Amino acid sequence: MTGYRLYKKEKLCSLTAIESLFAPTATKAGANNSIIAYPWRAVWRVNDIRCVKCPQFLITVPKKRLRKAVQRVTMRRRMREAYRLHRNLLPESTPVDIAFIYVANDLTDYRHTKKSITKILNGIKAQLDKDPSQP
Repeated sequence: MTGYRLYKKEKLCSLTAIESLFAPTATKAGANNSIIAYPWRAVWRVNDIRCVKCPQFLITVPKKRLRKAVQRVTMRRRMREAYRLHRNLLPESTPVDIAFIYVANDLTDYRHTKKSITKILNGIKAQLDKDPSQP
């Protein structure tokens, strides 16, 4: 992708892809990988089935963690901005599905979100580089 904008094809919308990302059988088999960088946790997997060959992501901020909708929207915006600026840490042609889950109980600033997203994306890249069977 050229530029810094987020394209529609980068959003993870497929219900089957989301279900396979969080499937309990895939977790036991080791197909799902999880990285925690406070205040975010990322669950990811390589999805060779889909035709779009770029990383796709989704962001969830549970109502249990942040009760006010304004705070949930703020954290989603901060995460989207951090991902948009640092998505170049992942290879562009890797078909990986990533779900970012907020785990803190209060609102955190953009600086912490930026540090955690870079840690998560570097961790995913290191695991992809370590495993040669992945594309």
